[in-house]
Amino acid sequence: MAAPADLIVARPEGLYCPAGDFFIDPWRPVDRAVITHGHSDHARTGHAHYLAHIHSAGTLRQRLGDHIPLQTLDYGEVIEHHGVRLSLHPAGHVLGSAQVRLEHGGRVWVASGDYKTEADGTCAPFEPVRCDTFITESTFGLPIYRWPAQAVLFGEINAWWRRNADAGRASVLLCYAFGKAQRLLHGVDASIGPIVVHGAVEPLNAVYRAAGVGLPPTHRVTELDKTALRRALVVAPPSAQGTPWMQRFGADPVDAFASGWMLVRGTRRRRGVDRGFVMSDHADWPGLMSAIKATGAEHIRVTHGSVPVLVRWLSEQGLDAQPFETAYGDEDAADQATPEAPAP
Repeated sequence: MAAPADLIVARPEGLYCPAGDFFIDPWRPVDRAVITHGHSDHARTGHAHYLAHIHSAGTLRQRLGDHIPLQTLDYGEVIEHHGVRLSLHPAGHVLGSAQVRLEHGGRVWVASGDYKTEADGTCAPFEPVRCDTFITESTFGLPIYRWPAQAVLFGEINAWWRRNADAGRASVLLCYAFGKAQRLLHGVDASIGPIVVHGAVEPLNAVYRAAGVGLPPTHRVTELDKTALRRALVVAPPSAQGTPWMQRFGADPVDAFASGWMLVRGTRRRRGVDRGFVMSDHADWPGLMSAIKATGAEHIRVTHGSVPVLVRWLSEQGLDAQPFETAYGDEDAADQATPEAPAP
């Protein structure tokens, strides 16, 4: 239950700052919305005013429309609204992702949105922000979730692609179109062969390139002949699985899925792919622990994911941990879902 001194409370529309009269990542239309990043479960249509990091502008306008009333800030830039000092700080999740720091009446709260703690080269790395109260996600809030290091992950992906290319088979890598796709493109060895991207991925690549993120040359499927396609790495969203678009890569492409859920036995089988790569833009268990500790916060509010487990564990460590009910998590649920059967 919210205390009178709480800087952020849960409302039906989303997380609300009473002192400042604005919401953070609201899921219903509101007058003022502070957006932590551009994933669809955090950035929605219908708000009268948006505030986000400057590097989120391209994604938000591409997804929500050029017309949205959007105000942007750089990391560390401070504004004051109704006496509440607000600033954005790197979350390390995707391009433009931000933690929201609020200061009012001698108290400091930080709403982290989604975050990960290992730098990946495609967005500003996570920076812990000291605070009294920290709102953390818990998407992978179980001790079993521990991600491989970047070098290990891309060593596995490159070896898989190279083997398939040498055998004359396209390598289809399914992943979320915003964030994971660009991280994969940034990290793979582009000398192995051409890279084909789905139509849902390329507009987001353009946003990353405009922000100065280095991505290799990419092609649409119609730009390459059959010989080149047999050596290609194909980056596509999960929704492309089983569609006619996939038939362009021949009868025997090798497919894989990149997600943190690939660590769970049976997920790859349910997705119906040949290979799974453990890759997430969210913090794993050690990342959650290190991030929470680095804030110095005594009060933790836990949102979407393994909320009861993380609340219980933090409480056992002597922290004031409580759940916050939210409507986030669509992005991650899509990664877990069993794909629909292709149309006849």
